[in-house]
Amino acid sequence: MEAPLPGLSLLLVLLAVGRGSGAVAAWAPSPGGCELVQSTMDCTGRWLSSIPGNLRGDTEELLLDDNTIQVLGNASLLPYTQLCHLSLTRNRLELIEPGTFHSSQGLQELSLSDNLLFTNYSLTAAALSALQALRTLDLAGNRLTEDMVSVLVWNLSSLESLSVARNVIMRLDSSIFTNLTQLLELNLEKNYIFEIDEAFEGLQSLQRLNIAYNYLPCLVGFGLTQLRVLNVSNNIIEWFLALESDDLFELEVLDLSHNRLLFFPVLPRQNKLHSLLLQDNRMSFYQRLPNGTSLANVTVQFLIIDGNSTNITTVRLWDELCYSNLSSLRLLDMSQNQVWGLPEGFLAQMPSLTHLKLNQNCLEAFHLLEEGPLAMLTELDLSQNRLVELGTEVGVGDVLPNLQLFNVSANRLRALPPGVFTHTRKITTVDLSHNQVDLCPQPDVAGEAESPPCVDIRGVETLTHLSLAGCGLRGLGGRPFQGTSLIHLDLSDNCQALSGGLGWLQDLALTLQVLSLRNTSLSSTAVDFSALNSLVRLDLSGNSLTAFPASLGALELHSLDLRDNCLPALPPDTARTPLGRSLRELYLSRNPYNCCTLGWWDALQRVEGLRVPDGREVTCSHGSHALSPGALPEPVLRSCRWQTADLALLYLVLALPTCLTLLVAFAVVFLMLKEKLLKMLKNRCGVSSPY
Repeated sequence: MEAPLPGLSLLLVLLAVGRGSGAVAAWAPSPGGCELVQSTMDCTGRWLSSIPGNLRGDTEELLLDDNTIQVLGNASLLPYTQLCHLSLTRNRLELIEPGTFHSSQGLQELSLSDNLLFTNYSLTAAALSALQALRTLDLAGNRLTEDMVSVLVWNLSSLESLSVARNVIMRLDSSIFTNLTQLLELNLEKNYIFEIDEAFEGLQSLQRLNIAYNYLPCLVGFGLTQLRVLNVSNNIIEWFLALESDDLFELEVLDLSHNRLLFFPVLPRQNKLHSLLLQDNRMSFYQRLPNGTSLANVTVQFLIIDGNSTNITTVRLWDELCYSNLSSLRLLDMSQNQVWGLPEGFLAQMPSLTHLKLNQNCLEAFHLLEEGPLAMLTELDLSQNRLVELGTEVGVGDVLPNLQLFNVSANRLRALPPGVFTHTRKITTVDLSHNQVDLCPQPDVAGEAESPPCVDIRGVETLTHLSLAGCGLRGLGGRPFQGTSLIHLDLSDNCQALSGGLGWLQDLALTLQVLSLRNTSLSSTAVDFSALNSLVRLDLSGNSLTAFPASLGALELHSLDLRDNCLPALPPDTARTPLGRSLRELYLSRNPYNCCTLGWWDALQRVEGLRVPDGREVTCSHGSHALSPGALPEPVLRSCRWQTADLALLYLVLALPTCLTLLVAFAVVFLMLKEKLLKMLKNRCGVSSPY
């Protein structure tokens, strides 16, 4: 009797174990090296040139990605009558023969992306026409033109999701998607589309449309009322004009970011927009120009050429803004534009707005309205503008009562309106970095009648994150953080902030967990960190420390950054201190460590769980050479041994030859003069000698 094949024995053993343990979903190796998990057969990356014919017949999902299959023959799927999902992504597929799917007409999802279907697309189309239950089809990355796509999807009226991304489609017209009446989602991104001529009018069920990364110059006469999500980002669009209609548009998300918009888009009058993304355009409002002139009453004419007919549409942009109903808008992103100021009443149309991004514009002033349209705002980003003031009329009402994140970094502010945080009951994060602001209270300066303007955050109990990087802070005093519970504080790039020590941080001793003192000219090791016993992350990089601050040894930090200092070594017992036992991340590069005092480095390498992300960049100095501490040459090690040897032992070693030489010389002299010495002693003592 012949012995069973090893692979078959292994399969039988695994199945037996699964059956004995009551396992429902057994894993087992299958012919061709595929793996079976429940009803899914995974044959990914097996270098298969054809579909194995000896897999389980009840397979519902078959994954054949990353193989070398070129042709699906008529008999390829005959054994798999229950197949619902088939994926052949990243193969070399050129042809699907017309009878391939006759035994798999229940197929619902088919992925054919990143293949070569352009070569025999007409025969492949005949094969696809048998899939009357197909709902999802992915044809991305197959070098298909618009005519090829039209042929491939002509008989697929059951489709609900179609992707033809990353192909070579250039122009869309009404003939391409004619029969796709059930289509809900269409992905056309990363093609070469420059013109759309009524291509989507027949898609009455379409809800999500992605035309990002194409070459559309404009969208005029937008009238897809049923569409919920439209992504036309990363095109070259200069105009977006919706149809002049009072019909309700279902549009909820409109992404026009990374285009060339010159004006705020003319949106549908009745819509359900909650997210409007206009980032990185050339947009501005021309109602008021920086020089004080106004173009509020100037009209703009659009010349629309459709075939042989030419229409001229005249638009007063400011009236059109008022016509659009933006009452449901929650996110407005107008960052990276050329906005000098907002038109009157612009934000009043958006009472539900929660996120407003106006960063990287040209704003010189911004008015915080009392109990106005910003009442629901939770995030306001005004960073990287030209703001010199924030206007507000603080009265009995609330200003930004729901604000949580406030970013005005990289402006020209010297102060904030007094009491601006008084009514922000939920504020957690404030970024004032790179403004010339000071914190209240200011130290008394002799000769000044009144103290300079400052920002008062005392008593803001909800504030947890504060960034004051690059604000030119000088010798903080008093108790600027009294009544706060800061967790994260960034004081980096303030060269004189620590000139008076760290006493002004006393109110944060119990709460502060992350502190950045990068580039603050810290040079004294006498700065005492021991009171900040809640710290878990500390950044001391970019300073002038010549010795390791002793007070750090008692802290239980998780992360410590010591890069770009003047440290020759760390204390030898660092690994045994509370700091060494708690550290999980330590940055050490760009310090002039001494190659002959690396005992601390070896000790840190043995600390379990400690990671040095920049370990490969750490070097030590020996003479004029910069060396890696983990691979010191033998000559350097010998030199270091001489430099670090015990001096007493060294002196003993040096003195021993001299002592031995003197002892030998004394013995020789004694032996040579022995008889004369004895005679001299005899004559003096008068005692007879035996000889």
